[in-house]
Parts: sequence; C-alpha cells; structure tokens
Amino acid sequence: MTEPNPLPTAAAAAPTSRVRELTLRGLILGALITFVFTAANTYLGLKVGLTFATSIPAAVISMAVLSFFKGSSVLENNIVQTVASAAGALASIIFVLPGMVIVGWWTGFPFWTSFLICASGGIIGVLFTIPLRRAMVTHSDLPYPEGVAAAEVLKVGSGVRGEIAATAGTDARSGLRAIVWGAVASAAFALFSATRVAAGAVQGFFRLGRSVSGIDVGLSLALVGAGHLVGLSVGIALLVGVVIAWGIAVPILSANTVMPAGMSVPDFANQVWSTQVRFIGAGAIAVSALWTLAKLARPVAAGLAHTLAAARRRENVGSAERDLSPVTIGGLLLGCLLAITGLVVRFVQGTALQSQTIGLVAITLGFVLVGGFLVSAICGYLAGLVGSTNSPISGVGILAILVYASLLGALMTASEGDAKKALIAFALFTLSIVFSAATTSNDNLQDLKTGQLVGAAPWAQQVALVVGILAGAAIIPPVLDLLARAYGFAGQVSGPVSPTVTPLPAPQAVLISALAQGVLASKLNVSMLLVGAGVGAAVIALDEFLRWRGWMRLPPLGVCIGIYLPMSASTPVVIGAVLSEWFARRARRSADPKAAEQKGVLVASGLIVGESLFGVALAGIIVATGKEAPLALVAADFPWAMGIGAVVFVALVAALYRWMLADTSRA
Repeated sequence: MTEPNPLPTAAAAAPTSRVRELTLRGLILGALITFVFTAANTYLGLKVGLTFATSIPAAVISMAVLSFFKGSSVLENNIVQTVASAAGALASIIFVLPGMVIVGWWTGFPFWTSFLICASGGIIGVLFTIPLRRAMVTHSDLPYPEGVAAAEVLKVGSGVRGEIAATAGTDARSGLRAIVWGAVASAAFALFSATRVAAGAVQGFFRLGRSVSGIDVGLSLALVGAGHLVGLSVGIALLVGVVIAWGIAVPILSANTVMPAGMSVPDFANQVWSTQVRFIGAGAIAVSALWTLAKLARPVAAGLAHTLAAARRRENVGSAERDLSPVTIGGLLLGCLLAITGLVVRFVQGTALQSQTIGLVAITLGFVLVGGFLVSAICGYLAGLVGSTNSPISGVGILAILVYASLLGALMTASEGDAKKALIAFALFTLSIVFSAATTSNDNLQDLKTGQLVGAAPWAQQVALVVGILAGAAIIPPVLDLLARAYGFAGQVSGPVSPTVTPLPAPQAVLISALAQGVLASKLNVSMLLVGAGVGAAVIALDEFLRWRGWMRLPPLGVCIGIYLPMSASTPVVIGAVLSEWFARRARRSADPKAAEQKGVLVASGLIVGESLFGVALAGIIVATGKEAPLALVAADFPWAMGIGAVVFVALVAALYRWMLADTSRA
C-alpha cells in the first residue's frame, strides 16, 4: 500500500535547548504583516473567490526582518508566521459575512459587531484545535503540505545562520539554494502569467453529442509543489474526483439541460459544473466528512483527555507538549460565549424575532459549540490532507448553511415578510461566527504542524494564534466596509453603488446567501446534494475495499474535493503528486536517497514560497492601481498565450526535476 509522503526527517533537527520564542517584537511584527496579508486576501477573495495561505511568505519576511536583531531564533520566526497566518486565514470570513449586505440587512460593516463576530469565532476555533492537535498532528500521518513547507523554510534559514544543525541529509546552504531555485521559478512564472503573454491554464471545452465537457489544467507551480508534498495517494484521489465531475457528471447533466441561446460551450460547461456538479461535490464532502469524523472520534477524545490529564500533572509535562491551561481555555471560551450572546441579543432587538430571543440564543450557542467543533475538525482534516489553500472550506460553509438554516426553519416561527427576512439575515449572521472558527482551524493545525517540526511549544503558538485572530479581526471590518461602499457586491438587494461601477463578484457569499434564502423560503432543490451523498458513500466503500485488499488507498475526502474544486486547482496537484512518486523512485537509486528526498521537499516548498510572495505583491498592485490585470502587456484574448504558457510551464518543471536529480547525484 502506498501512503502519502512521510514527514521529512528534518523534523529531528529541532533545537535542543530553549531559546527566546514568544516575544513582544515577534507578536508586533506578526501583527504588522497581518495587516497587509489580510487586506490582500480580503480583496482577492471577493474578486476571484480564492484566498492564499500566508504562513510561508510570512516566515520568509520574518526571517529577513529578524535577522537584523540579536537573539532571533527559528522559534521566534515561527511565532511571527503563526500570528500572520492566523489572521490571513480569518480573511476567509468574506465567504459568508458579505451576505449581510447582499440580502439587504446591512449597508456596510459596523466595526464592533464585525470585530466581535471574527474575534469570538476565531478564538473558539483556536480552542477547538487544542484537542484536535494531538489527534490530527501529533498522532497522525496527514501530510500537511504547507505546514511542512513552512517548517523547511524556517529550518533552512536558521541553518544558514548557524543557529541550528544542518537539516538531515542536506547541508543548510544547499537546502537554501533548493528553496531559492524553486521560489524564483514559481515567482517568475507567476509574473509571466500576469503579463497575459503566458496563460495561467490550458483549457479546452467540447461537445459530446448533446453533452459538453472540457479540460482545464492549471499552470501553477505552487500547486505542483503542494502535489509533491501530499504524495501519490491524495493525488490519485483528486484525479478520480475530477473524472467523476467532468467525465461523468457534467456530460450527463449537460445532456439533460437546455443550453441558453447565445451561450458558448465553455460557459455552459462551467455553468453546469458550478450550479449542479459542485453541489454533488458538497453532498459527497458531507458524507465523507462525517465518516472521517466518526473515525477521528476516538483519537480526538483521547487528545482531549490527554490535555486535561497533562494539566493535572503539569509539573511532568515538557514545554514541547504543553497546551494552554484548562483555566485559560475555560476563561477564553466563556468570554467568547458571552460576546456571542450579546451579539445575538443586539441583533434581534427591535426586529420581528425579538420575542424569540431566548430560543435564538440557545440555538446559536449550541450550534457554535457542537456544529463549530465538527466543522473545525472537518476543515482541519482537509487542510492536513491537501493544504490550507486547497481546502474547500467554502464547500463546508455551504453544508453548514444548509444544516443551520434548516434547523432555524424547523424550530423558529417566522411567517412571510419582515420575520422571514430577519431569520435569513440571522442565519448568515451566526454562521459567520461558526465560519470564523472553521477558517481558523483550517489554518491553525497547519501552523501547529510547523511548530511540531521546529520544536515549538504548543502553548506559545496558541497565544500567538489568539493575537493573530485579534489583529485580523481589527483589519477585516474596515477593509470590507471600504470595498462595500466603493464597489458593492454582485446580487445585493440594493444593487451596485453606481451604474458605472462593476461590483465585486463575491461568489461564495452570493451562493451561501442564495442557499439561506432558498432553505428558509422552501425553494431549495436538494436533488444534487442527495446524489452527492450517494457518491460519497460509494467512494467510502471503495476505499474500505482497497484497505481490505492492502492496496493503495483513495482518501474519500480527497476524491470528493476533486469533484468540488475547479479542475484548474486539482490538476496541477495531481501532476505534482505523480512527479513526486517518479522522483522518489529515481531518488532511491541515488548515492544518498535521504538527501535526494529532502531536496525534493525543499524545492517543492520553494515553489509554494515564490508564488505566494508574488501573489501578495500582485494584490498590492491591484489595490493600488484599481486594475484587474495591472501587469498585462497584451489583450486577454492573446492567441498564443495558452501555447506559450504550457511550453514554459513544462520546461520549468522539467528543468527543476532534472536539476534536483543531477544535484543529488553529485552529493
């Protein structure tokens, strides 16, 4: 049976003595980086429906800045990236919170209300990851591609300064060279794509009789790097999901759907996928996630018991395994629940729901604690499987709004009119709190994996995570309010702010708002979700059969993610996973197999670093210029772009892997 790539042996290179870790300058630097990354993620998420993980670029910036100070360490750098990545991840709240403006309940984003939504939900997400850490990080073989990549960046940078020993099988300067080459290659290609001379994907859509389908291969070196880190099993699972979506579901459904007059084949194919097939993926994710949670129940419970037991014998617990104390955890949780109670009471005051305040408070707190923990566990597992950037957290949000809106509709009295409108807004309002917890867990476990690999103290990281949440919660409301007033959002009740302004698409927020209205107005078509549930059950049965036979596993969530994610996001991960297996087999025949394997991890980490840093820079240019493609040199329909992009992409990948093998053979 083939498993995902093992954790790099560099994990053994953690510092052997305690050095400065949780410092004021580290927290301040992390907060400053947070303001830039969170603002960039907020804008890009509303513009294109995607956000990027900020831990790796934050680690690189942290190393560069702290190198000017005496006494800086890999652990302090890790604290900086922990703060920044927690806040950057919280920006994913834009997949839900803009719904308040879209349905017409808000006209902007009131600061303190929005701040408390983000802060209370985010801190609860940090608390949820404490018992999940032992189950999903300490005692798990999940690959955590971005967490591993961030750890390698931190360790190699520290090794170059002589702070820690060289990484196992790879001297520090050679390791840094590997990261730099990968980063330069991915950043250069991303820059080339931004000029539009080279396309960012190879696409082709076609008819199959009455049906349509297509191929969309994303040309992202960062995602190739992520595929190298997650390994063949996850890569093949994603490929199976893509085949189910585009080889089976889209052709069948398009044959039974009338194509609107004047619509092109590519637009029709993507419409069928986004309005029907993606819901199959969401239903499949729901079933697979429940199955995964059932299997995780024992280790999560054991992790919680271990945390409580460790607190009772605190004197015997080393810093490397110590979490926040139960008193601190309880105090933070109580404070967040009181804040949420206040938010609910303030929301319903003066509305048609005011008479049901007690019931709404009870439902909300129960959903935050139970539903929030389940959603956090699902998102944390998904991040461990394919990385925070590729985790389909919006799909989990879709499922959460379906469940929560159905629960509200069944338990609360809301006739047509103002009460119905208030209940729809309330569903989005309180889901935003749960979604804050989910986005936090989606990123935090990745950070805790990084900390485990560099020898960080969990309690110190958890403090840094809370600081990051507070910093992110402070910057998100004014940025959202500015964008709402300047552009508005697609589909909002009051329309764009001006007929000459193109509203921000906010695709996930628009969809989730529509679902809330559909459920509470009893107009939701659940057929695709039920089909997806059946697909999820079939995938689980297949994986169990493969386990019984002792063959390579197909992680059910990996398959379902392949159905749900855009093909352009899945295919480069598949390419990276296949290349990883090929490289591993070649590396085993080298003079130093361990060094060769480590070289591949470092170059893959560099690929993620370079494109992530360029993404931050490009976001700043977009915001500063107000242009969608500020670096474009040619028109969007440049005829040679796809061919040029494919050739350059293949050439860069081939050159990198050839260099890795040649460099290792000389070792």
